[in-house]
Amino acid sequence: MQRKKSWLDKLNENKESKIKRIDIDFADIPSGSVMFIATPKIIDEYIKGIGVGKRIDIKTLRKDLAIEHNADYTCPVTTGIFLRILAEANYEILQQGKRLEEITPFWRVIEPNSILAKKLTFGQEFLQQQIEKENANWNC
Repeated sequence: MQRKKSWLDKLNENKESKIKRIDIDFADIPSGSVMFIATPKIIDEYIKGIGVGKRIDIKTLRKDLAIEHNADYTCPVTTGIFLRILAEANYEILQQGKRLEEITPFWRVIEPNSILAKKLTFGQEFLQQQIEKENANWNC
């Protein structure tokens, strides 16, 4: 019997990003646009580049990735899925004994009141605590 993949397994899967021209309107993307489909690792690396005390919304993340990969848009659906994977995986790493400074600071992108935050196994409170902690330290 195969064991269920952990979030960390999902984060570390060897997936490749894709560029795709879409034929129909999709979410906020008009037909005929070139769409970038990232990977959990690409989004993880992007978030690692966000400085302490800074926050980036998901639309900005998607726009930045699209520009970086010569696309018009980044897929909103897979971006949300991959954000959850990296948040859950990094929380797993934290639970295994790593320090907060050693994980990807996903709270700099995921809004505590968002639909995504409500799906996280560890709850919205963790996000809010990290945001408040960073803001308090940043403003000192």
